[in-house]
Amino acid sequence: MSKAFELQQEGIQFFQQREYEAAAQRFLQAREAYEAAGEQDMAAEMRVNLGLVHRALGEYDRSIALMHEALEYFSELNDEKRAAQVLGNLGGVYAAQGDTEQALTCYRQAADILKALGEEALYGQTLLAMGDLQVRSGQVMSGAALYEVGLDSLDNLSGTQKILKGLLGIKRRLVGGAPAPSAADDETKPDE
Repeated sequence: MSKAFELQQEGIQFFQQREYEAAAQRFLQAREAYEAAGEQDMAAEMRVNLGLVHRALGEYDRSIALMHEALEYFSELNDEKRAAQVLGNLGGVYAAQGDTEQALTCYRQAADILKALGEEALYGQTLLAMGDLQVRSGQVMSGAALYEVGLDSLDNLSGTQKILKGLLGIKRRLVGGAPAPSAADDETKPDE
C-alpha cells in the first residue's frame, strides 16, 4: 500500500469523524504524494476531497475552485465518469451555498453523463439529490418525480427509501394510475 493511499484513507477517516482540519491536512499530503508519484488523476481526486472538506467548513468559494480544477483535469483526460462525479459534488457545494439554479445545472450535467455511461446507481443517486433540492426549494411535484425515477434506478434501497418508493407508488395510483416515468423519459427542467 502506497504512502499516498494511506494518507488518503486517514483523511477519509478524519472526514467521517468530522475532524475537518486533520482531514484537510491528510488530503493535502496525499495530493502531494500522488503528484510526486506521477499519479495526477489521484492528485485531482484529492482536490475533490479537499473541496468536500472546505464545503463542510462553509468555505464554498475555495471548495468550488478546487472542484473546478479537478473537473478541468478529468475533462481533459476525457474521464467522463470522474468528471460527472465532480459535477455531482459541485452541485452539492452550490446547494449548500444556496445557489439552487447552479446546483441543479451541475446535477443535470452529471446525470446526463452518468445515464449515457450506463452508471445506473450513480445516476439514481444524482436524481435523488436533484429531487431533494427541488423539494426543499418548493418544487414538490417535480422533486417527487425525480426522486421516484432516482429510486427506480437503484438496486439496494435503504428502509426509508423503500417506504418512500411505496408511498410514491400509492400517490401515482391515486393521481391517475400512470406508470412511473422511466429514466429514459427524464427531461427534467425547473418549474417555471
